[in-house]
Amino acid sequence: MTSVAPVAAAPGGSTRKGGAAGRPSVAAWLVAVPFLAFVGTFLVYPTVLVLLGAFQDSNGAFTLENLTTLFKGVYFDSFVRSIELSALTALIGAIFGALLTWAISVGNPDGMLRRIVVAGSGVLAQFGGVPLAFAFLATVGFEGLVTKFLRDNVGIDLFAGSAWLFELPGLTLVYTFFQIPLMVIVFLPALDGLRPQWREANASLGGTSWTYWRHVGGPILTPPFLGALLLLFANAFSAYATAAALVSQGSPIVPLQIRGFLTGEVVLGQENLGKALGLGMVIVVSIAMGVNVLLQRRVAKWVR
Repeated sequence: MTSVAPVAAAPGGSTRKGGAAGRPSVAAWLVAVPFLAFVGTFLVYPTVLVLLGAFQDSNGAFTLENLTTLFKGVYFDSFVRSIELSALTALIGAIFGALLTWAISVGNPDGMLRRIVVAGSGVLAQFGGVPLAFAFLATVGFEGLVTKFLRDNVGIDLFAGSAWLFELPGLTLVYTFFQIPLMVIVFLPALDGLRPQWREANASLGGTSWTYWRHVGGPILTPPFLGALLLLFANAFSAYATAAALVSQGSPIVPLQIRGFLTGEVVLGQENLGKALGLGMVIVVSIAMGVNVLLQRRVAKWVR
């Protein structure tokens, strides 16, 4: 027989990998350098600038006035509207996205319908900005195809009451377009994690479908559903390009308020107030994503 020499173990019983004491090798660090440089340039550095600028006035002196201003007037209202918009679109996207996800999860896992829906969701979840705004303008804008058809043939004027497409109702409709596909992508693994043996065990013990969803499926899917809901909230709350391309006048939400401070001439010298708004957005998104991480840890064993 051929004997295999034992692998030398490090003190404490663990096998050493990489460098000394289990540290990553130099080659591993070199491979990570481009990623670390990208994160540092486009995430860490701007965050540090926002954090420092939020506590400075126009002369660079320390102040808390920027932060206290966030709780006053139009700035506080913009936060309220942004949270309302994000919560509403997240709820709509989560409900309809979960229903669509369930519809494809009960079918053939290798079927054409599932592949089409998953591939389409991956594309549509990233479809935003100017292309998405133009698509809605060309469809339900003042002279859009659907608007003209309804006005000329049915006698219905979509804009008889107001220019709703360029206000919060319009943003709600547009945001829902990419929220539903995103829900499909993030919620499908949770539904795939439901094992058929659990349903069979429930049936063998005399349980009904209601019993299964009440005591098995529901408790297992609730944490990932809430986590996906928070992810959709953060996604809508931080969205900028679509709203900027659609809303040319006014700043109903926080990202457009920040745009006004960084590009407008009327508020010249108040750029740090815009950074304070950005810090407020970072705090809201961090809270949402922190709760999401806790929920994902709880459900991780069921998704494996």
